[in-house]
Amino acid sequence: MWSIVGAIFLLFIISPVTPEGNNNSTANREKYAKYVEQYLRARERGELRKACSTRGAAPQPPSRVNTTARLIALREVMRDEIQLKEQPIDAYIITSYDEHMTEYTSDYDKRREYISGFSGTYGDVIVTMKKAALWTDGRYHLQADDQLNCKWLLMREGNQNVPTKANWLRSELKPGSRIGVDPKLIPYSEFNELSYQLQDTKLELVKLTTNLIDLIWVNHTAYQKEKDAFVLDIKYSGKPWLTKVKELRDELNQYKADAMVVTALDEIAWLLNVRGRDIPCNPFLRSYAIVSHTYVRLFVDPTKLLKNNVTKHLNAEYGITKSSLIVHDYEDIWTVLPTMTQAWRVVLLPTTCVFSAGASQAIVDLIPEEKRLLEQSPITYFKAKKNPTEIMGMQNAHLRDAAALCRFFAHLELRFSQGDELDEMKIVNIIDEFRFEQILSLGNSFNTVVGFGANGAQPHYEPSPSTNATIFDNNTIVIDSGGQYYDGTTDVTRTTHLGEPTEEHKRAYTRVLMGLIQFSSLVFPGHMKMSVADVLARQPLWEIGLDYMHGTGHGVGSFLGVHESPILVHYNNFGENDEIFEPGYFLSNEPGYYKENEFGVRLENVLEVVEKPWLKHSSGQSFYGFRDVTLVPFEPKLIDFQLLNENHKRWLNEYNKRIRILVGAELKRQNRTAGFYWMMDRTKYIPVNSSNLILLSIPLLCVQIIVVIYIRLAFT
Repeated sequence: MWSIVGAIFLLFIISPVTPEGNNNSTANREKYAKYVEQYLRARERGELRKACSTRGAAPQPPSRVNTTARLIALREVMRDEIQLKEQPIDAYIITSYDEHMTEYTSDYDKRREYISGFSGTYGDVIVTMKKAALWTDGRYHLQADDQLNCKWLLMREGNQNVPTKANWLRSELKPGSRIGVDPKLIPYSEFNELSYQLQDTKLELVKLTTNLIDLIWVNHTAYQKEKDAFVLDIKYSGKPWLTKVKELRDELNQYKADAMVVTALDEIAWLLNVRGRDIPCNPFLRSYAIVSHTYVRLFVDPTKLLKNNVTKHLNAEYGITKSSLIVHDYEDIWTVLPTMTQAWRVVLLPTTCVFSAGASQAIVDLIPEEKRLLEQSPITYFKAKKNPTEIMGMQNAHLRDAAALCRFFAHLELRFSQGDELDEMKIVNIIDEFRFEQILSLGNSFNTVVGFGANGAQPHYEPSPSTNATIFDNNTIVIDSGGQYYDGTTDVTRTTHLGEPTEEHKRAYTRVLMGLIQFSSLVFPGHMKMSVADVLARQPLWEIGLDYMHGTGHGVGSFLGVHESPILVHYNNFGENDEIFEPGYFLSNEPGYYKENEFGVRLENVLEVVEKPWLKHSSGQSFYGFRDVTLVPFEPKLIDFQLLNENHKRWLNEYNKRIRILVGAELKRQNRTAGFYWMMDRTKYIPVNSSNLILLSIPLLCVQIIVVIYIRLAFT
């Protein structure tokens, strides 16, 4: 394995170029070029790993997991025909998914994490008899490098010349080799693509009936069964479930389909106005659904529907009618679906759409090939476009969320100033507690990210006992958190500093803020592709040769998933997945900057797509823009105001004004005095034209005096 330190060490062992030693200088340059080539090739092969040099014994990252014994056990099973119920296999593919292709899975379904030690939400593993490799994207390169032990290859997707899984299998396996996979845990689209890429080889892709990780997993926990489903009231959903089913049936008529199999948990939750607690941070009920023109069938643990009037809500006691629902045991999908299919000519099966991976290979296999209609799920687009009730709910949820965060930041700064010893995990507990105290809160929408210093350079870092860092006043803290409320889902990131930031910190923060402002300010024609908007967020970083290896925006659900299809903003997301914005869509706006092993900066607001009716073109072309629903102040001491132009400053002033009016009223309603003062201090007016600074100072002082008097009167 190559060590990253090796590349840095080379800079010291090569002699500097001198006029007296041209021959020596040429040799040094050639030596350096050769080493760089070896370095890049090692990265392409996945061999570039932290603290994995074969020379010496480098200290291992504290979060590194030793999975050597698990790999040995897996390889033994791969050769065991009795346990396999098959001929031996030469490679095994482990995905991140559960049976429903859910992004966040229950502990029971974290098979990829068990075998590799990597805990990120995205990444696929291939284990051969001699090697083990993980593929993951730029959000998790640093985290995976820390967590994987040195027996693993790390394929950093997004970097040049990193092999695809198919190409790697071609290079590693001999003709006639067998590659095993659990068809219940791989999307049909991914299985089909891999089969196509391997079709001209003599490698065989084998669908196994037994999951090999389940065979070797020690102390494998069972599914949680004690949490019941519950009904999402019409005052939050805005539309009865039978109306949604009718709209889906109308869409099926357009496809000339007799039925649709709904496999995604967020789609079932939205369609039926039912929520559950089967998936961490996501209000989903583990289930399948079949919607035909004459009935709806739900495959679920029936005991979870007995309380909270769920059975009554679904009219599940009225038999087979268009306005009722038939409940089956969860596992019955594997026998009922093939039987029902006999009466149908065309069955719509969902395929991949951004964050929605579609139906599993196993589900697709239940339908005869001539009856399959593989299309993106219509429900994906129905739920992404929020109705007026949901729009109002999202705005209200973000308002309460902002109040919780203002209170949190005030509390954080007070405790730190009093000398309390704080660390990342303590901060996580505080912010989660403050958010949960808000009305209509059901907890987090994802695990809270608090990264101090170098930990903040990992975009999706989550503190653990082995990595927990003490907070000091010499570096940035990236805090990414979100809440699930009955009326909406939130996702917000702020970067703060409890001391005096360096000029580098301020430049990084300001350029990230400039990108956020420019994206939020965009006005665009309705037919513009989402990927185009990404340029505005990245431009302030690109102009000094920097970038970040994650998307700028993702869709956000309404009391559903925090990552919602079909919205993805990334300049590389072209083709059929590059959608257009629609009024009623909600999405994140989250540029960032990450300096490995030093610090990170990320800022994130949730935006609502709104129409600009006064800009409608004579041709009828509509124009849209964004409205920020996240209303949490930015940190003024991290802003280099000289880098901002007048448009940036005007945007900040308008944004701060909205915070003072809307969040200020909410904080007063909750009687959160400390949070109110903290918010007012962070939302002061910013002079737009520096030449007018002296002229503005006197009236500004008067305004500040009036505001102070008003605040004191308001809280007396």
